[in-house]
Amino acid sequence: MGVLSRPEEVPALLRLKLAAGRIRRQIPPQDHWAFAYDMLQRVSRSFALVIQQLGPDLRNAVSTPPSPFPFPSGSPPIRIPEISETFTAADVALVLTLQVCVFYLVLRALDTVEDDTAIPNEVKLPILRDFYRHIYNPDWLFSCGANDYRVLMDNFRQVSTAFLELGEGYQKAIEEITRRMGEGMAKFICTEVETIDDYDEYCHYVAGLVGYGLSRLFHATGTEDLAPDHLSNSMGLFLQKTNIIRDYLEDINEIPRCRMFWPREIWSKYVDKLEDLKYEENSEKAVQCLNDMVTNALIHAQDCLQYMSALKDNSNFRFCAIPQIMAIGTCAICYNNVKVFRGVVKMRRGLTARIIDETKSISDVYSAFYEFSSLLESKIDDNDPNAALTRRRVDAIKKTCKSSGLLKRRGYDLEKSMYRMPMLIMIALLLVAIILGVLYGK
Repeated sequence: MGVLSRPEEVPALLRLKLAAGRIRRQIPPQDHWAFAYDMLQRVSRSFALVIQQLGPDLRNAVSTPPSPFPFPSGSPPIRIPEISETFTAADVALVLTLQVCVFYLVLRALDTVEDDTAIPNEVKLPILRDFYRHIYNPDWLFSCGANDYRVLMDNFRQVSTAFLELGEGYQKAIEEITRRMGEGMAKFICTEVETIDDYDEYCHYVAGLVGYGLSRLFHATGTEDLAPDHLSNSMGLFLQKTNIIRDYLEDINEIPRCRMFWPREIWSKYVDKLEDLKYEENSEKAVQCLNDMVTNALIHAQDCLQYMSALKDNSNFRFCAIPQIMAIGTCAICYNNVKVFRGVVKMRRGLTARIIDETKSISDVYSAFYEFSSLLESKIDDNDPNAALTRRRVDAIKKTCKSSGLLKRRGYDLEKSMYRMPMLIMIALLLVAIILGVLYGK
């Protein structure tokens, strides 16, 4: 009934479903590329949704590949070349999408090794440090993780095969980020996150470096100027910190042992042990600690806005902007919300669909950041220990957005529906969605 209570989100959901059907029909036929795109859908719904919304030039490029790198069935392995002056915009878009897909899966596999707490440290540490070498070896195999992540690891040769078809420049860029990330992960396997500086350093290794890598890939295609490292870093840190906040309960309950990255410098102000936050008797202190964590994450928002305002290519822009809007929205949902310590808290699918559907320009980004910041602001309790600091950071975000002169009304909401429609109309819309889903699923 969630969709029925918010009929304004149904059109965006339908368009999202249609896009998913298109992308499934446009996957290159080689086994390794088919595996890569299928695995992308399975291990990252949000990232896959962003890929599905790339512009029509890109969709055409995948459906009818340009001559520099065709995908004929049964052909020898292809080579995804470096960008040259003879490439069309569609060529560039396809190359960028293929490399980003491989880049993501390589780092997802590395992260799977880090996250598997059943692997003894004496086994895990050398794998993390040497992972950048393993991506060149399709015969390398290390089974770990669970569910879809184990499938990824058990078939990592497919990702390696795709990686080896990228141009040498892209390979070196991915290798360098993977090497640095693996070293950072290995460091924090043996080191607790004590201070906020430790927290920022860990998030840099696992996400800020991804920002570096993407900025360099964008620059390599000739579509963007090379972004300053501190802005690229903030793009990663804002997303990573939001995920760490949202995933508290899942991470603290990890078996056989938890691995948490909330810094002691923050949580020790409220409880004696990090796990104490999940107990109902500590709800008030837990929410205060949560608000402290969200306030810390907000410090990166203005850097993110500056980074996105400089992007030139629309596909690159949407690829970056949609996750950032979802991050500020998730911060607004989590703020002052004890449910973070009781179960899964995330943005509903209909709102996600609207964000994907409606994010087309920097004006849409400013508008979304302004609205979600305002929603977060409305939840600030004056008795919260960090209320004043939270307000200052929210005010700074809103001021940046307002000073752009590009704000427009989006009407994003976290809980309540804006509209009411007769039940028969809502049921009819749901039936249309089901029918289209069946048609495009074939």
